[in-house]
Amino acid sequence: MTERLNEDQPIFIQIAELIETSIVEGDRLANEQVPSTNEFAKHYQINPATAAKGINLLVDQGILFKKRGVGMFVTEDAKQIILAKRQERFYTHYVQPLLQEAKRISLTQEQLLDFIKEGFSHED
Repeated sequence: MTERLNEDQPIFIQIAELIETSIVEGDRLANEQVPSTNEFAKHYQINPATAAKGINLLVDQGILFKKRGVGMFVTEDAKQIILAKRQERFYTHYVQPLLQEAKRISLTQEQLLDFIKEGFSHED
C-alpha cells in the first residue's frame, strides 16, 4: 500500500481499484486476505466507512468474499472478473473514441492496424 490517493476520483473507488490492480498484477492471489478497512483507513488517513465502501463494492462484484470474523479474501474468479471489466472499459474509453477519430480523418482499417502494430513494435 504505497500508492497515494488523488482528488480526481472518489476515495472508495480508488481503494477498490488499488485492490483490483494488486490482484491483476499478481500481488494478491485467489483466497488471499486483503487488508482490513481499518488498515486502509489508518494507512490513507480516511474514514473506515469509506474504505469499507470500496471493499464492499468488490464483494458485490464477486471479486472479494467475506469470512465472518476473519476478513476479506480474493475469490477464485477475481482476476478474470477484473480483466473482463477493464477490457470492456478499455474498449469504451479508448477504442471507440479511437475509431471515431480514425473515421473523421479518413484512416482506413489497414492504416489504423499498421499504426497499432508499429506502436507495439516500439515497446520496450
